[in-house]
Amino acid sequence: MLALAAVSSASASTNAKFGLQDDAWLLYGPGTLDQRLTTLQGIGVNLVRITVRWDQVASSKPTTPRDPADGAYDWGLFGDALDAMHARGMTALVTLYGAPRWSNGGLGPNHFPTSGFGDFAYAASKRFPWVRMWTMWNEPNTAVFSTPVSPSTYVRSVLNPGYVLLHAASRKNLVAGGVTSPRKTPTGMSPLAFMQGMHAAHAKLDAYAQNPYPLSPSETPEKTSCTSCSYFTMATLPEIRRDVTRYFGSKPLWLTEYGYQTSPPDPLLGVSWARQAQYVGEAGLRVWRMRGVTVLIQFLFRDEPAVGGWQSGLETTGGVAKPSLHAFSLPLAEAARSGSRVALWGMVRPGRGARSYVLQQKAGAAWRTLAAGRTAASGAFSRTVTVAAGRQVRLFAPALGYASPALTVS
Repeated sequence: MLALAAVSSASASTNAKFGLQDDAWLLYGPGTLDQRLTTLQGIGVNLVRITVRWDQVASSKPTTPRDPADGAYDWGLFGDALDAMHARGMTALVTLYGAPRWSNGGLGPNHFPTSGFGDFAYAASKRFPWVRMWTMWNEPNTAVFSTPVSPSTYVRSVLNPGYVLLHAASRKNLVAGGVTSPRKTPTGMSPLAFMQGMHAAHAKLDAYAQNPYPLSPSETPEKTSCTSCSYFTMATLPEIRRDVTRYFGSKPLWLTEYGYQTSPPDPLLGVSWARQAQYVGEAGLRVWRMRGVTVLIQFLFRDEPAVGGWQSGLETTGGVAKPSLHAFSLPLAEAARSGSRVALWGMVRPGRGARSYVLQQKAGAAWRTLAAGRTAASGAFSRTVTVAAGRQVRLFAPALGYASPALTVS
């Protein structure tokens, strides 16, 4: 019975925020921006991570770089999206990325700047004063996004200048550093080694950000075959939390990109649609249980069109909903079992305040009610019910009129 009681442990990260990132779909997708934001809010997304490209906003050097109204700045679609989110009361987590050629000696946007990043961060905060959550760059431990792959260069040219100037712009700003890839690439560094290098370089940050993608389709949100390998995935979440505490103290951990690719369309790297939906619930439970993990961002909303890209969307490229679409709105996971008693965790993400929910069990071709109640203000709940192993359960939300994908209890 202790395992069941632990589901409601006070150490749980009950204030965790769950959001989504899909820059291409958000900025250029079908329909209007307003329609796309309506879609996101309809599935319970009120936190959106979006990348603001410095190289696109300031292709020429500003005369007064801390003034967002300087003639060199063109906030364009980024400004449109952030203004529209603000009007709807949505929270934005903004990633600043991409060096203009004038800032790095004429090199590509993945080459770190030698100057100017802090000024741009200050201008961005003044242009969007309602944004309070910021990450500096993306996956700087990989050469795809960052050259050189150097934690000291990252800290010196991007993270610390961004931290100092964002805090100068507003004391309410929270700045996350790291945003590291989960693995060591042939031309990169392991996230642990990069974190250690950031610590040695005296990194300034309010939170540590990590992209905890699985290493392979066989890895679950809780289990991996890779041990003591310095990788940072959802399955190693306790180790990530431990290392953040070791090097940066009790700073929050933001999980800024996460998702499982599906087969179809990717038969090599994808899991089944049903398995993807299951892992949405399991990842949500894992974050909710882990104290100090305060953000989890789903990547993407819609699959990228090229199979060589990323297919972790809640929809196909043609707009067909995968089971994970309803799993995102209504995540459900088995938290513990003791005999015939099963502790279930779930959320009703669309809506605000306490929300009604119904737990149902499959009985022949029908679904019968196991339990009903109201969630916490966050939309989350935990409930212990009697269910035999192998039976199917689901989460139904009366206000939405639909249910989660079925979950087979162990």
